[in-house]
Amino acid sequence: MSELINFFLSFSHNLGYDGIVLLMAIESSFIPFPSEIIIPPAAYLASQGEMNIYLVVLFGVIGSLIGAIINYSLAFYLGRILIYKIADHKTSRFFLINSAKIKKSEDFFLHYGNISTLIGRLIPVVRQLISLPAGFARMNFKSFCFYTAFGSGVWVVILAILGYAFGSNQELLAKYYKEISWFFIILAVVIAAIIFVKKRNNRNSKSL
Repeated sequence: MSELINFFLSFSHNLGYDGIVLLMAIESSFIPFPSEIIIPPAAYLASQGEMNIYLVVLFGVIGSLIGAIINYSLAFYLGRILIYKIADHKTSRFFLINSAKIKKSEDFFLHYGNISTLIGRLIPVVRQLISLPAGFARMNFKSFCFYTAFGSGVWVVILAILGYAFGSNQELLAKYYKEISWFFIILAVVIAAIIFVKKRNNRNSKSL
């Protein structure tokens, strides 16, 4: 096992479930901290009997939701203009944020609507920032939490499966990462499409 894997295994073991919540909340907000180095080590520890895999997933989703709510709240209360100004400030470079990235997330939200907060959780760059346009649009908070938790759940499960099965083997982890990720992403998109179609049909039937 490489030194890097050992470091994150030790890190996850010392922080426990509270650490998973904290780090996933950071990852899901505007601070760049990849979930790929949070969930897989914890899931590997679960495979060794040192943690519970179901709790790893649960607290991973809770942390993601907390971070997303932080972004949603900032956008909701500060507004679009101020958020864009903050994004273009030189200090935002330390967080790898700029107005172009927010614009990309906002375009994605405007194109797909509320369900983008589910699909967007599975797309790099968009994943951390999709909560901002939801806040700009003052999306229904309950719907926001539902879609965000759903999308985060899919992503956390992907990482947990990889960590549980291949956490101690970097080569296998890299080999199966893309295949397993695409399977769950496609599954989530299909489910999201079904939900979208049902909601649209319900609206159309009410308008008749």
